[in-house]
Amino acid sequence: MKLYKINAENYEDYYGTIENRIDRSYTTTIAQTPNCDAFLFLCKDEQDAQTGLTLLSTVPSGFDFTYCQEWGLTINDDVVARVVLDLRRKAYGTWESQLEKINDDGIDSWKTDIAAVKTSIPK
Repeated sequence: MKLYKINAENYEDYYGTIENRIDRSYTTTIAQTPNCDAFLFLCKDEQDAQTGLTLLSTVPSGFDFTYCQEWGLTINDDVVARVVLDLRRKAYGTWESQLEKINDDGIDSWKTDIAAVKTSIPK
């Protein structure tokens, strides 16, 4: 997963407005500055270089973690890795649903679904 920073003044250009949303369901916002002038998000694919959109190699300081409030963590590279694992876990579904998939559709169908998750949410 790639880590991006977007400035608040470019947020609507990238995500759209409430009335006219741009589908960015493939991104996950994970942090923001205390005054909400910048946000961090994760995306599998590289995004076009847009004003205010910066590809990062590490987590910058000054951001508050917002992905999962009950975790109570400070945003850093380890937390980003934890978010990626959480997104994968949610995409896989419960072990009960995976067993049901194997029982109903066969092991090869289950393997195809798991491979799709691994491709769409890489470590």
